[in-house]
Amino acid sequence: MNKILIIDDDPTICIMLQGLLNKKGFESDIAFSANEGLKKFSSFKPNLVISDFRLPDINGLDLLKQIKSLNPHMPVIIMTSYAEIRTAVNAIKLGAYEYITKPLNPEEILVLINSAIEKSKTVEKVGQTKKIEFIRGNSPNSIQIDQYINLVAPTDMSVIIEGESGTGKEIVARRIHEASARKNRNFVAVDCGALSNELAGSELFGHNKGSFTGAITDKKGQFEFAKGGTLFLDEIGNLSYEIQIKLLRAIQEKKIRQLGSNNDIDTDVRILVATNEDLIKEVNKANFREDLYHRLNEFKISVPALRDRKEDIKLFADNFLNLSNQELNKNINLFSDEFIQKLKAYSWPGNLRELRNVIRRALLLSTGERIETSALPPEILHYQETTSIANNTTDLKLIQASTERDKIIDILREVNNNKSKAARLLNIDRKTLYTKMKQYGIEG
Repeated sequence: MNKILIIDDDPTICIMLQGLLNKKGFESDIAFSANEGLKKFSSFKPNLVISDFRLPDINGLDLLKQIKSLNPHMPVIIMTSYAEIRTAVNAIKLGAYEYITKPLNPEEILVLINSAIEKSKTVEKVGQTKKIEFIRGNSPNSIQIDQYINLVAPTDMSVIIEGESGTGKEIVARRIHEASARKNRNFVAVDCGALSNELAGSELFGHNKGSFTGAITDKKGQFEFAKGGTLFLDEIGNLSYEIQIKLLRAIQEKKIRQLGSNNDIDTDVRILVATNEDLIKEVNKANFREDLYHRLNEFKISVPALRDRKEDIKLFADNFLNLSNQELNKNINLFSDEFIQKLKAYSWPGNLRELRNVIRRALLLSTGERIETSALPPEILHYQETTSIANNTTDLKLIQASTERDKIIDILREVNNNKSKAARLLNIDRKTLYTKMKQYGIEG
């Protein structure tokens, strides 16, 4: 019987979830704070954790980090409101399996839980390559990605895949693997963002029994599981400097050494990495090794945000609707024209992952022959893009110096941190915007 730990300071939600899960054959336990949840995590030993983002002692992101440090493969679902979508995206970056928005829908929760538990079992069977369905877009950006994949896949070059969280970087990596000469060998994906410094070395390179506290048996690392195939390192920028050194040696010398061992092991893997950070900036800040960056950057593919490929939104929505119909055993295959228009007008801070969740939720709420705008969450239904550049109140050249910083922050927030759009609205170029952000200490 699968065990689920629920962490929320709202007793009503806890009792509702526990009743639902128990009825569906799960064993569940409840905690009303993060600290209580961590204690029960150790004693209850769940297969999955569902946690609210807002907790009375620490927030859900800090709790997520602590859970991942205890068990990097533990699936965690974060509950949040639609007003906190950016927070939910950050949770995904830190290793959360998924986020779910309140008010909670029982069918959606059960779909996510079953999917998360099934995936965690698959992760434990690392030797199996996961076959995935993907859909190619028609936008110029999507066509260029296809061209790059076709060019680089037959080679053995290392590739950096960059883009915001939720844009489909792992799908690009899997497509490269599937089109390569290594396609019949393992594709092993490692979420570096979910690995603590203490666990990263063991997870990547393996360890010998007794090499550190808790190492009760020998363990193979992911390099060994990926031998002859492809190793995909997601969120590569999260690796510590010490692990970066070991990774560089593994790539250059094609050898690894398990923790606690004096013997080298030959490796033969292709390295693909992904990042939502600007690694050049991290190199300049001395957070990422320059030699490792250049070794990895034999080829680079930039995956655009969904807001920059709006021609593809209808195509992606249709695909997610088809998958959601299968998941939820429903049969609604049409969107209203206004529904699609609303999707195209929205800024999508959570990218494809957010779109998938919105389509699944809309399908759950729909009972007619097509999905209408009434099934959309409020911020998509009522979303309005920032005032056009013609409105002089956004023109930075007409703003007093004393209020420049606040205006830049306001505009960046309204356009979900899209620098190009913010620069246009402020009537300045991108270079000037970056200079102003640095001048005023605005995080970007």
